[in-house]
Amino acid sequence: MKKRVLSALLAAALTLSLACPALAVTSRDDAAQALAALDIMTGDENGDLNLSAPVTRAEFVKMLMAASPISVGDVTYVSPYPDVPASHWAAPYVEAAVTAGYVTGYLDGTFRPANTITLAEGVVMALRLLGYSNEDFSGSFPAGQMSMYKTLDLDEGIAIGQNDTMKRQDAMYLFYNLLTAPTKTTGQPYLSSVLGYGLTPEGEVDTLALLNGTMDGPVVVGESGWRDKIPFDLSTARVTRNGAASTAEALSDHDVVYFSKNMRALWVYTNRVTGPIQAITPASAPTSVTVAGKSYAIETSSAAFALSDLGSFEVGDPVTLLLGRDGKVAAAVAPGTAADTSFCGVVISNVPQQYTDKYGNDYTAASVTVLATDGNTYTCSTDRTSVRTGTLVQVTTTAGGAEVKNLSTASLSGRVSSDGARLGGRDFAADVEILDVYGDHGVRVYPQRLAGMELTDGMVRYYLLDGSGDISRLILNDATGDMHTYGVITSVSEVNVPGSMTTAGTYVYDVAGAVHTLTGSTVYNVENGPFLLKTDGGEIDRFANLTEVKLTSVEGTTAYAGNRQYAIWDDALVYEVRDNEYYPTSLALVSGGDYALTGWYDKDQTDGGRIRVILAK
Repeated sequence: MKKRVLSALLAAALTLSLACPALAVTSRDDAAQALAALDIMTGDENGDLNLSAPVTRAEFVKMLMAASPISVGDVTYVSPYPDVPASHWAAPYVEAAVTAGYVTGYLDGTFRPANTITLAEGVVMALRLLGYSNEDFSGSFPAGQMSMYKTLDLDEGIAIGQNDTMKRQDAMYLFYNLLTAPTKTTGQPYLSSVLGYGLTPEGEVDTLALLNGTMDGPVVVGESGWRDKIPFDLSTARVTRNGAASTAEALSDHDVVYFSKNMRALWVYTNRVTGPIQAITPASAPTSVTVAGKSYAIETSSAAFALSDLGSFEVGDPVTLLLGRDGKVAAAVAPGTAADTSFCGVVISNVPQQYTDKYGNDYTAASVTVLATDGNTYTCSTDRTSVRTGTLVQVTTTAGGAEVKNLSTASLSGRVSSDGARLGGRDFAADVEILDVYGDHGVRVYPQRLAGMELTDGMVRYYLLDGSGDISRLILNDATGDMHTYGVITSVSEVNVPGSMTTAGTYVYDVAGAVHTLTGSTVYNVENGPFLLKTDGGEIDRFANLTEVKLTSVEGTTAYAGNRQYAIWDDALVYEVRDNEYYPTSLALVSGGDYALTGWYDKDQTDGGRIRVILAK
């Protein structure tokens, strides 16, 4: 089966990829983000890439050198060509490109930096980055080079002819395609073998890894000199706060900020946790700290010093941790200097835990472990000794410990808008946290996951409104099914003894390559193939086969069966089926070529259902 379109990268690399949910972005956005991260092509002071503008030879050479492994300074005292004096802004780049053998001038001894560049000229320079020279091609110029340009797939996204003027969009695609093209000498992708950055398992540019490798920070707003560390005007920056678009004006003290000079972008985090310090490891040079039963990796040297044996905190002291990306500690401050933490969620464990006081003495205290609406789990000591698992609670952590209160159920119903922006008549807050719970386990979901769904009173267990009347916290009751187990049943043995009440069942099933066996007196009347396993942590509530649909094509996270489309679960399991055996694989590896794909879903999409398993034969 041929797929419709190869969905490029997911990983919304500028915003959501650095925080929470992932949304599909266009291939043009992938290219723009990757080249901006590498400083090959950046926008103007307003972030505009001006993709429709023609490219001059001087501009292209600057991009070329940015894409090369050669570092170029801002100043040169050499005039590489008569029409490129040392005072010309492009002189350092032209000089470096000429020295490296990437570019030559015209026969009359000029470079003509202001002339627009043709596709053929740009292709020749790109091929030289890959290790090719004129001697590698025979025939009239540039026939051999243009043939290699197509062979290496450098032409993807480019529709102009060899003698046409390149626009900035053409240059963007040429350099983006160059990143995954093999070099002449090694046969390995240019991005990894020359520039030293990794690719995805599918061999695509890993935009998120590029951003991770080129991002600076963190800095903490309000600390001395924090503003001077960000090398661009904040008023022109693109700002993302906890995964949602924001503004520089919204920055406040104790925000944790990461930034990219090339992309003129800020990523801001406001996650905090407050409580007594339970452990610091190791004391002399801390790499982690434990507060509220959760261990946090320490990200900055300033936080490590504050929590070390030379700093201002020790085990047993109250502290507020300012958390950045991936929940790592960017700073440690005294409670009260930053907002204390209150969170809500479902109790998943009530087992007593061992703690250490400020004098190094161990003690055991009643504790609860809570899966919070932010998707994290927190373990807190409490004076309550009988908080049952599955209970919805609000936990307020203070310098002295944690206060745990039961949450009252709150009725709310309505349809979620198609853009995931509102539920019924109420908007979702920009920083809304949503937890879908079943029994004593659950999963964090995002508003777009609920788009188009009708949520009844029975599907909403709790909600909280912020000061603007928007929904800031929402706990659902098995609305999506995303917390259940999916996979394939590989063996079934079911026994019903005639004339008696004796039954027995043995089921072997595979979940992403992990094999499990379920045995007992219950017969579930299932057969080999994709399944749903639903349990509240104790007894199995449902063990059933999924519903089959033959797929005709796949585009990103959408599957098509004729003229009907189905949403694919972000964590869908994909298996290649050979000789009745199931081999875990990925959608990228089977959605092209001659595979026939079958999707298996749990319920209708309007009820939150998704294709959970895909089989390829």
